[in-house]
Amino acid sequence: MARSRSTLDKLGTLSRVGLRRQALVAEAIAAMLRARVVVLVRPFPKVSKRFGEFVPPSDSRVFAHGAGATPEQARIAKDIGWAVAAAAPFMPFRSVCLQQAMAAHAMLRRRGISSVMHFGAGKGGVKPIDAHAWLDAAGVKVTGYPVSPGLAELGCFV
Repeated sequence: MARSRSTLDKLGTLSRVGLRRQALVAEAIAAMLRARVVVLVRPFPKVSKRFGEFVPPSDSRVFAHGAGATPEQARIAKDIGWAVAAAAPFMPFRSVCLQQAMAAHAMLRRRGISSVMHFGAGKGGVKPIDAHAWLDAAGVKVTGYPVSPGLAELGCFV
């Protein structure tokens, strides 16, 4: 019963946020569904070609990313992060960090805003390895935050 109450509360909140944000949530749902299907049917090396070039975290492009972003781009990145986080619990599957990062990346790209998708791994508690993906754009932490301090960043797409 507590879950349905929480769901009703969330739906009530969604009904009050306005049409622009409702449209972003709908777009986030569609983008996460697409990401889920793509990850299931295509090998990751083919999927990842759409993310950009895979570079080490120390690459200067990672540090320079977000410099020169406008306040409008930062606001859009923040809104997209909000929409993905709001939609994720309602997906008909467990929407994990990779699908959320892929969805936000696609939504940002449609708006001409570049992003950096980070990948990390660390020793797992229950599983042998914990892996995580997170996304930054326009100086904003878009998805996948906070990042566990036990994860080592392996690389990122710029």
